[in-house]
Amino acid sequence: MNKKVDLNCDIGESFALHCEGSPKVFVELDDRTMRVISSANVACGYHAGDPVVMEEVITLCKRCNVAVGAHPGLPDMAGFGRRKMALTPLEARNYVLYQMGALRALCEVQGIELQHVKAHGAFYHMLVEDELLGNAVIDGLTSLKSPPILLTQTGSDFARRAEEAGLVVRHEAFVDRAYNNDGRLIPRDQRGAVIHDPGRLVEQALQIVLEEKAVAPNGRTVRVRGESLCIHGDHPEAAENVLALKEAFSREGIEIVPLKEL
Repeated sequence: MNKKVDLNCDIGESFALHCEGSPKVFVELDDRTMRVISSANVACGYHAGDPVVMEEVITLCKRCNVAVGAHPGLPDMAGFGRRKMALTPLEARNYVLYQMGALRALCEVQGIELQHVKAHGAFYHMLVEDELLGNAVIDGLTSLKSPPILLTQTGSDFARRAEEAGLVVRHEAFVDRAYNNDGRLIPRDQRGAVIHDPGRLVEQALQIVLEEKAVAPNGRTVRVRGESLCIHGDHPEAAENVLALKEAFSREGIEIVPLKEL
């Protein structure tokens, strides 16, 4: 039986005249690159994105048969949402619901569903590390009539609590980020945190999918489960990496499908 995995990418990370990576990478290429990924995490206006960009990305996803997810971030456009902020649980809850609600409305206009929600940058890690913030977001999502799939860090207690609360959760691993000895991502401000070499990136992706492991810089093997693999779109080699993954997955009989088909 073929292995199935979701391949997700953060896109729509621009604002007005300013473009930050992925929209430019994908939109200026032909649709073949976009058609490789199965799920898109669309910036919703706080760390990046605006209503026009959001609608353009939804249109692109619809044309390329890519499932749409909300990518809510912290209200820190200057820091691209990668700096931690002091938040109350209520703020964390409403930041997610507010941004997700805007994207869901734009999706509804085009007749497509909002598949999932995945927090961005520092917000992503804060929800995993701070139980009060994470629980507030879980409470907000479970209060919805039709909650989206929650995409979050593999093996986290946040994921476990969300599943216990009744949410559909998918576990995420990263193909272009290096892992520490404890199975956590190496912080971006440290050397070697981002994997740029396509060969190494593909090798890590195959290890995660086929063996549920990754290799830390010191050579130690750590367990990493990934129902969904994230590849970032905010660097120049993103398109090359996407195509390299497609070729490797095809060779190994790994099928790329959206989260809702896992």
